[in-house]
Amino acid sequence: MRSYKYNPGWLLLVGVLVTLSLPYSQAFWGNGNKIKSTVFLSPKFVLEPGSVENRFYYNVDFPKGHIALKSFNAEVIDEAGNPVPLHETYLHHWVVGRYYVRKGVEILEFNDTKKLNRSDYISGRNSGICQNEVLGQFFGLGSETRKTATHVPDPYGIEVGNPSEIPSGFEERWMLNVHAIDTRGVEDKLGCTECRCDLYNVTKDEYGKPLRPDYKGGLLCCYDGTQCRVKQGFEGIKRTLYLRYTVKWVDMDSSIVPVKVYIFDITDSWKRSTNSTGINAEHYCKVEYEVKSCRATGLADDGCIDTKRISLDMPFGGYVIYGVAHQHSGGSGSALYREDGQLLCSSIPTYGEGDEAGNEAGYIVGMSTCYPQPGNVKISEGETLILESNYTSIRHHTGVMGLFYILVAHQLPKPMLHTIVQTQDSIILLNILWAVVALVGVVTVIIVAIRYRLKHEREDGYEAIMM
Repeated sequence: MRSYKYNPGWLLLVGVLVTLSLPYSQAFWGNGNKIKSTVFLSPKFVLEPGSVENRFYYNVDFPKGHIALKSFNAEVIDEAGNPVPLHETYLHHWVVGRYYVRKGVEILEFNDTKKLNRSDYISGRNSGICQNEVLGQFFGLGSETRKTATHVPDPYGIEVGNPSEIPSGFEERWMLNVHAIDTRGVEDKLGCTECRCDLYNVTKDEYGKPLRPDYKGGLLCCYDGTQCRVKQGFEGIKRTLYLRYTVKWVDMDSSIVPVKVYIFDITDSWKRSTNSTGINAEHYCKVEYEVKSCRATGLADDGCIDTKRISLDMPFGGYVIYGVAHQHSGGSGSALYREDGQLLCSSIPTYGEGDEAGNEAGYIVGMSTCYPQPGNVKISEGETLILESNYTSIRHHTGVMGLFYILVAHQLPKPMLHTIVQTQDSIILLNILWAVVALVGVVTVIIVAIRYRLKHEREDGYEAIMM
């Protein structure tokens, strides 16, 4: 019996071919860092027709450790786990934020931070430019929550839980704010969702401070425990509800490129300082504003579109990898431009057309998002950007919002296969690579076969041909 020696190079090539034949091999996905996902429930809240829930829940369930957040999605459900439609319970907004609390100190109630010794509590807000703890959340949406993508593309992630960033003696924890309005049986559903003060019979804010005479509606009139006017004779049961939220993340490692969360607000009162050589850091964000009817303003010729634009000088630089706007009913889209008019990202609302949850007629049920190719949209520190927010002004709107979220990477990923295979061009490149390797494999097989044939011919007395 003859014994045959195998060429090590041939064995290596076979191994490469086998590896390439595995579509999700670690050859392409680096260390194989897998996305983890968990579904959580907020503390329960009970609503009856016309009532309002607007609480801040501290120390909510959240993934632990040094991780990179990949997405956060949420919706209101009932006790049976069924999604609740917006025309029954309007989700004004939910936001999730980070904070640090001194070890051994507990925050139990939604307003307990006001009772805390300030030395026991540190905000862990995002990197945004609004001041006074305004808009410090990491994620946050409203009625559009079911059909708005929050996914952070690979190889990026929102880094949290970094031990080196947690203040000594403190723990990282998470807060959830849920603002929901039960509109079953109310006199004016849109008016209740826009928090019109007359419908809530409110003349003072939740701290007892009288409202301005010209304040017609907004967050100051639909705080926790208020009641929107219900049709006379309407009776409805109390319901126990939850915010069900799904968090996806990966363990943080060197393959993840961290991104920062920035939120811009169309009501930001920032103005460029004429006498300053630096960047004015005074960003006072009011969060909400009023849209007057075009009939009242005499501007019907503009198509009854209310457009607000502000300029903002960027105190940071980096690469935009995600963008999305947040608007209320009546919104017709928002956009971010360079000063020369170049569009960086636009976010357009989708309105529902039915009754089922996720497609409720008359409500914004989704906002389009931007996912620029890595490196295509770069912001320079000190650059001026223009934020625009558009609303239809056929009717009067109160308490509307014009927020814009962006995720910014301060560096691009290193050129590795696992960072590019998700793009279409990279898939083509991968197919070409496979074809080349396959061709080399075929040629090698032919060479090996010829050598095998010649070897046997030599053993049978034929003259060998040198190769």
